[in-house]
Amino acid sequence: MRPVKAATKLPEALIEEIQKYVQGETIYIPKPVTSYHKWGTYSGGRRAIDKRNATIKSAFKEGQSIEQLAQEHFLSIESIKKIVYSRK
Repeated sequence: MRPVKAATKLPEALIEEIQKYVQGETIYIPKPVTSYHKWGTYSGGRRAIDKRNATIKSAFKEGQSIEQLAQEHFLSIESIKKIVYSRK
């Protein structure tokens, strides 16, 4: 995230009020909590992982071993166990 000059975004009266507390320093103003999005929402990463996990669970139910799934999906045995034994 690049810094933005306050004068280009904020009204002068607000800048003067902020200057009573902070001068010449960088401050971070976070987004409101209501505007946060979960990881992968926009990129589709979450959907891809959910699809992969469903494939892994299905293969496990059909008899494929945890070791085979780990090799096939380039994941650790512990990661595969978490996927196949989760309740989701």
